[in-house]
Amino acid sequence: MGVDEEKSEGEGKVWSLCRMPFWQTSSSNGNGSSSSSSSSSSMGNNNVYQQSQTSQLGERSTATSSNAVSSMAKSLLPTRRRLRLDPPNKLYFPYEPGKQVRSAIGIKNTSKSHVAFKFQTTAPKSCYMRPPGGILAPGESLIATVFKFVEPPENNEKPIEQKSRVKFKIMSLKVKGETDYVPELFDEQKDQVAVEQILHVVFLDPERPCPALEKLKRQLAEAETALEARKRPPEETGPRIVGEGLVIDEWKERRERYLARQQVEGVDSA
Repeated sequence: MGVDEEKSEGEGKVWSLCRMPFWQTSSSNGNGSSSSSSSSSSMGNNNVYQQSQTSQLGERSTATSSNAVSSMAKSLLPTRRRLRLDPPNKLYFPYEPGKQVRSAIGIKNTSKSHVAFKFQTTAPKSCYMRPPGGILAPGESLIATVFKFVEPPENNEKPIEQKSRVKFKIMSLKVKGETDYVPELFDEQKDQVAVEQILHVVFLDPERPCPALEKLKRQLAEAETALEARKRPPEETGPRIVGEGLVIDEWKERRERYLARQQVEGVDSA
């Protein structure tokens, strides 16, 4: 009897399992598979997000490195000159100790826009420039005069062997055509200012003729001529106004001709 009851209970359990609807098993299996698929999809999304973050970081680092390389390349490239200087990198002065001497330098705007220029020196108390700055139109040029006081030699140095520590710097700035020159332009646009050249002082013996000294004399003469031309009042380009004396003289001539004609007519009628 005990054996039969155990068999019947076992068969009942098997039968109860056999009577379980097939969709319940499939749903249970489906839930397992869906949970696994959802977990796998979430893992896939995480991987995609991580990949996108990595790619963004890579792009940022690439952009940063490219900007750094471009800025480095720009710093290595030579500065494009807006002005052409003559002499290109020196200022020649006649050596006359205890006197104020002059040098000259030609400045020409070689760019396609208006350019402002400005002088600077390491010895503003003993040196000055005329003009100290200005604005040049495209293709325009001028000759600037530089004045310097020559100190007497020290320690029995020979005149020409004396070296001057004074330096000059010419800076340029691209400006609009209607801009008026003021020195503050270079302070307001510091990032656009370019250093054209550092000029070193070279002394010449005024008693020994040389090509540099002859050229300096020609440039100084041209600078003086241009300065005198700027001082003269501008010529009148409008219609000429006849002076009072000319008007009176012309009136007298017309009256005399009229009277002479009247006399002739009176003689003919008589």
